Amino acid sequence: MMPHPPDMRIALYQPDIPQNTGTILRLAACFGVPLDIIEPTGFIWNDHRLKRAGLDYRDLADVTRHRSWTAFLAGRQPGRLILLTTAAELPHHRFVFEKDDILLFGRESVGAPPEVHAASDVRLRIPMRPPARSLNLAVAAALVVGEALRQCDGFGEGFP
Repeated sequence: MMPHPPDMRIALYQPDIPQNTGTILRLAACFGVPLDIIEPTGFIWNDHRLKRAGLDYRDLADVTRHRSWTAFLAGRQPGRLILLTTAAELPHHRFVFEKDDILLFGRESVGAPPEVHAASDVRLRIPMRPPARSLNLAVAAALVVGEALRQCDGFGEGFP
């Protein structure tokens, strides 16, 4: 029996790189966290690089594709919208996550536009030493999702 994870979600705003999206799709499948893809993407959904990175986990993942930012907001699940951005002051490890948070990650090339920042309930950053600016999107997602699940007992019963 699969464990019931928190109602937490991962959301990707207009992802550019299919390999990152495939890796995050696999992360979502392995941890039982639904994944929202906010289109347009910088690649075709059946891109071979997406398939290669996601392997056979694509069928295990709970993925919802949204045609636009507006469509995502209109059908958004309850919970706080937590934007991960290099422009934030508050580091993710000093934040108290809740089980129904939506963890939102911007585009690899340019991050998130002002309207996404404005719609977010909280903005967090991953601390790193200078002069580093940012992590790979899939690495950043794994780091933050892991911490959020840890805090919310998302690795409870059913996870060996």
